[in-house]
Amino acid sequence: MKEITQNITAAKVQAEVATSTKNKQENNLKGEESTHQSTTVNLTEKTKRPEMLIGSTYKIKPPVSDHALYITINDILLNQGTAHEVRRPFEIFVNSKNMEFYAWIVALTRVISAVFRKGGDCTFLVEELKAVFDPKGGYYQPGTGIFMPSVVADIGHVIETHLKTLDMLPKSEIDAHQQAYLQQKKKVAMMESENKNQQSSFPASASSCKKCYQKSVVLLDGCSTCLNCGDSKCG
Repeated sequence: MKEITQNITAAKVQAEVATSTKNKQENNLKGEESTHQSTTVNLTEKTKRPEMLIGSTYKIKPPVSDHALYITINDILLNQGTAHEVRRPFEIFVNSKNMEFYAWIVALTRVISAVFRKGGDCTFLVEELKAVFDPKGGYYQPGTGIFMPSVVADIGHVIETHLKTLDMLPKSEIDAHQQAYLQQKKKVAMMESENKNQQSSFPASASSCKKCYQKSVVLLDGCSTCLNCGDSKCG
């Protein structure tokens, strides 16, 4: 201790003390960041599967198969209850009555599930699967008009749809070609609906007319007569 007997005219902080204080602050920030990183859980191969997973099941009906395929993708919830809570795909299953696809479906789902559980970016799977072409030819997806070069590509499209719901891929709008296809299908469906309504005005026992192709032919006075166009076998 030293007694100050004169008036204080100026004051200065030593550089060593300021540097030491700054280093302490930086160390505290680094410590907080390391603690924060250690508490954030990321999906890796060592992540254990919980007893229950939340999933979504998608149905596709390829024209090349007599039976539909049901694709289930289960997600794991990481950092639940925190600001870093995220859902990530963990496993995939494909079920169908068609045993023709059984072998390669089992192999495909195991490989995809392994990629999911590895963590990191798995969005590359979408482009890889959608690029698989069937030598027998592809088909247009019922209801959307999207061309599918193979069943594997259709599965890739389902995975793409699921990743978009998890915000892992940007959501895309329907292009002009698909919109035109849907409008065309809508018109056909409306025409079929109108025809059905028109047919419903005739007796249920009526048969099809060979002239107007309506189900409106009934037996009148022993003669088959069309109630829609008036055609009759009796002249």
